[in-house]
Amino acid sequence: MGRIRVLVADDQPIVLAGLHSMLEPEFDIVDEARDGMALLAAAERTKPDVIVTDITMPLLNGIEAARRIKKADPNVKIVFLTMHADLLYATESLKAGGSAFVLKSSGSEELVIAIHEALNGRKFVSASIAERVLQAGASHGSRDKKEVENLAKRTAGHAS
Repeated sequence: MGRIRVLVADDQPIVLAGLHSMLEPEFDIVDEARDGMALLAAAERTKPDVIVTDITMPLLNGIEAARRIKKADPNVKIVFLTMHADLLYATESLKAGGSAFVLKSSGSEELVIAIHEALNGRKFVSASIAERVLQAGASHGSRDKKEVENLAKRTAGHAS
């Protein structure tokens, strides 16, 4: 198997440049998108293994784009990279088919770990919000309670 193919999406050019610098040593960046509609088109055209996307983008937000992408390609892994340290964003991102929720305030190694966790079929949430996600899953009687507990353990193990 070749290198992992990654599509990146963010409306800020400096973030896209940073993602290229951070991810290219290990992954092939197949394309980039600066809005949600461009993300849909790029995902269809490039068929990436992983999509790293922001939530807040023009034309179509990352969560709705993820829903549409996962409907068309259930195997693609989606990693949300966002400034929104908000429980609602985290839970909606995961419900939309996201495999990971990483805060932009995290270290670059956390994004790489999240991509690997996603590729291995596991969920990942930034350590600073993982406990709240765990509590929300428990309080809503999550049918995947064991998965949420394992998520918290793995995330805590990666925390600095």
